[in-house]
This record gives sequence, structure tokens and C-alpha cells, in this order.
Amino acid sequence: MKKFNIILIALMVPFIAICGNKIDKTTIDSLNLERYMGTWYEIARFDNRYERGRVGVTAHYTLNDDGTFDVLNSGYDGSFDNDLDTARGRIKQPNPDKPGELKVTFMWRFYARYNILELDHDGYSYALIGSSSDAYLWIISRTPQMNSEDLKLLLQRASNRGYDISKLVYVEHQV
Repeated sequence: MKKFNIILIALMVPFIAICGNKIDKTTIDSLNLERYMGTWYEIARFDNRYERGRVGVTAHYTLNDDGTFDVLNSGYDGSFDNDLDTARGRIKQPNPDKPGELKVTFMWRFYARYNILELDHDGYSYALIGSSSDAYLWIISRTPQMNSEDLKLLLQRASNRGYDISKLVYVEHQV
């Protein structure tokens, strides 16, 4: 019986940890797609297998006639001396009543959540992006070096939402 209890507890610990981690994934309630278009620089991110070691990471968004938009992600693998790698994707807004809840695909019809959690509504100069999981988080800016006050603000807001900001990896850019 003790062995069964130990196994049961061992199986429940990860489940309790997942359930106990409450992340506020509330998205922005207004978005001007035309103003969102253009180039954004990745300032910081949670480490993920798709971008591990990448430097000089940018995303360029282009609005399509049907309301979707294309994204071209670019970055260098480990060093600016390496070739620029790119990935093309498509983003759609499934529900106009929830403009910050977008979906992105880089592989045919397999979409992932692209949640705009925070946005500089005045200048569209920075944003905080999340996903359906607390394993993904990005801070993006219109410039490769983000204003320190804006960065502090986004870090505080991410922390207030329950994200562990100590896990952020800061992205190197050429200036």
C-alpha cells in the first residue's frame, strides 16, 4: 500500500504544479491591424526549441486583403556571422470580438495561439505576446534596443500575470 501511495503522489506532483500555476492570459481588447503591420524586434523570449540560440530575431507582418496577415520571422543561428534563417507563417483573427486572440501557423493548417497580452496602444512601439501555454512568452519592440522604462513596464506586467520573468532570454541585435 505504501508503494502505491508513493507512486500516486509522484504522479500527482506534476499535475498539481501545472494546476497551481495560474497565468493570466487575458488579451488586449482592441487592435488596429494596419498599425500592427511592419517589423518588430524580439527583445526577450522564453527559451524554445524553434528559436534556441538565435540572435537578431525579427518578425515582419504584412496585411492581406482577406484580413489575415503573413509573418516572416528571421534570425541568425548563434551568430551574426551565420546565414540568416527565415520562416514564413500566416496569422488569422478567428473572432473579431477578441482581437488580441490570434492564431498563427508555420506548418500548413496546424495553428497555435498568438495572444497579444499587452500593447502600446498609443505608438504601437512594444507588445507582450503569449500563447495557450505558460511556456511561451515574447517581448517585442519596433526598435532593436527597447526603451528601459517600457521594458520595466512589460516585465512588471508579465510578472503580475504570473509569468516567471527570470526565464526570459534576452536577444542580441546588431545596432
